[in-house]
Amino acid sequence: MFEKKSEAEIKMLTIKEAAALVDGLTEYRVRELCKTGKLPCFMAGKKYLINKDILYKYLNGDMSVQ
Repeated sequence: MFEKKSEAEIKMLTIKEAAALVDGLTEYRVRELCKTGKLPCFMAGKKYLINKDILYKYLNGDMSVQ
């Protein structure tokens, strides 16, 4: 079944915040990963939003994104 998370447990990041979490990861690279669909995200207005847990899984190679 689905595991429900409270609003406090779900953390969404902007491109700038995502890049700031990881040394060596630039805003340009995060944006390109979003644009190409390699990193799951969604747009809220003109901003890409990235789930923090998904970002870490992607960076650790725990996700196979198509």
